[in-house]
Amino acid sequence: MNSLRTGLAIVLAGLLFTGCKKVEMETTKTADLEAKIKRFAPVEITADISRLSYGDRKAIAKLFDAAKIMDKLYTRQVWSGNEPLRRKLETDTTAQGRLELKLFNIEMSPWSSLDHNQPFIKGVPARPSQANFYPEDITKEEFNAWLASLPDAEKKKATGYFHVIRRDAGGKLKLVPYDEEYRDLLEPAAKLLREAADLTTSRSLKTFLTKRAEAFLTNDYYESDIAWMELDSPIEPTIGPYEVYLDELFNYKAAFEAFITSRNDEETKKLATFSRYLQEIESNLPIDSKYRNPKLGASAPIRVVDEILVGGEARAGVQTAAYNLPNDERIVREKGSKRVMLKNVQEAKFQKVLVPISRIALDTSQQSSVAFEPFFTHILAHELMHGLGPHSITVNGKQTTVRQQMKELSSAFEEAKADISGLFALQYLIDIGVVPKSMEQPMYVTFLAGCFRSVRFGINEAHGRGMALQFNYLMDAGAVRFNRVAGTFSVDVAAMKNAAQKLTGEIMTIQAEGSYEKAKAMLDRYAVIRHEMKSVLDKLADIPTDIAPSFPLANQLR
Repeated sequence: MNSLRTGLAIVLAGLLFTGCKKVEMETTKTADLEAKIKRFAPVEITADISRLSYGDRKAIAKLFDAAKIMDKLYTRQVWSGNEPLRRKLETDTTAQGRLELKLFNIEMSPWSSLDHNQPFIKGVPARPSQANFYPEDITKEEFNAWLASLPDAEKKKATGYFHVIRRDAGGKLKLVPYDEEYRDLLEPAAKLLREAADLTTSRSLKTFLTKRAEAFLTNDYYESDIAWMELDSPIEPTIGPYEVYLDELFNYKAAFEAFITSRNDEETKKLATFSRYLQEIESNLPIDSKYRNPKLGASAPIRVVDEILVGGEARAGVQTAAYNLPNDERIVREKGSKRVMLKNVQEAKFQKVLVPISRIALDTSQQSSVAFEPFFTHILAHELMHGLGPHSITVNGKQTTVRQQMKELSSAFEEAKADISGLFALQYLIDIGVVPKSMEQPMYVTFLAGCFRSVRFGINEAHGRGMALQFNYLMDAGAVRFNRVAGTFSVDVAAMKNAAQKLTGEIMTIQAEGSYEKAKAMLDRYAVIRHEMKSVLDKLADIPTDIAPSFPLANQLR
């Protein structure tokens, strides 16, 4: 009898221990999810749309619906299991399930972009580098061998933006155009764009929306990209497949996204003057003259806008503060590219993230130099410089592009180029009197604070990796200095000028040469988190890494 009682006691104790352990594990998991969510500061993003016509307001409502379809398209492109996982999360009513869905909706996937893409949902595999653009079992070697067997026209499609790679019934690789792969979603999206075109009072917006609707169904985006470049409307939408960050295998395939914005005319006029100096900056780049473009495409338009809603890749994780499109090298050659600055998003990031970082990371003597105007202006310069420097190049007598030569390194290397050459360009404009001299120190100090903001996104992400490269290069050059006693950083302005110019030249020369090996060597050496930076990053744990926007106008305009 006693042995029976003892046995029951052991069993009950074991069950109690197991139950407590399970509750403890669930509590820990819930706390971890809450901590990840808190890294994105909630903020309302809105705009003044009082000047829009009745028709334009109705058109925006249609564009909101189209942006939601971009969400679905992007979700499908991320991973073959992404759509069913989201459906499963939407039915999970547990506390943990609700938090997982909330974080999934921020990241648009089950991987944490701020934790080197580690999964935050049990049972999810490592994030696939091929996304859902290629077969899950593909290797680079298989793709390259298949590519070599294709005629030139098919090679362009295989390495281009708008075809996925699938297997036929025999297991061989084949090309599938986006309009076929995603027709179930692109057809309703095209319908919404045509309806918005019928409602708007802007002729150029009507043209763009009509041509983009056609592109969704023909897979030919050239004409609609030209129409987007020529867009002159109080509503400034960007919608379609654009960026290649999601394709970590080769950086070939474009992901769907949408930015629905309202043009900020006052700020646009103020900054448009910069576009007049693009050719002069190009002609003075610190690279061999043979690598400079003697005649850029048509003057690049600059738009300052206020965001109203985003969709697709633009919604995922860290929020875009500006963008430079289109990426099609043909249009960059012929028309240049358009720089779009999201002013209300930048203001939110500056106040919620950058200012708190500067109070911890920078020497007290330089904290007062951190200001929104140089932050905003450098982002503009960053976007301008994406369009300058090498793009179409010749390697071993063959015409190619920097993007194709750099492969999976392309995005990180290009982001580093745009950042550092943005400093070079602004310094050039300061030296010739276009930008006031008073901008000089605030520009470099605010940039330094911004280094920590970008690296916190993770060095597996293009912007973070590119920023780590710059930061360590600048430290080695003595342009950025570490105070070991205070544990803070400061800028040596004179050294920054020289180092920014030198690094701009090195990166652009590597791009012009199309040297994958040199790009890899530079990234391997510099794109790391060294002890000094980590010591400051560890102090920033309670500061949000980015923002989690909500868009009240999306409901008000319905």
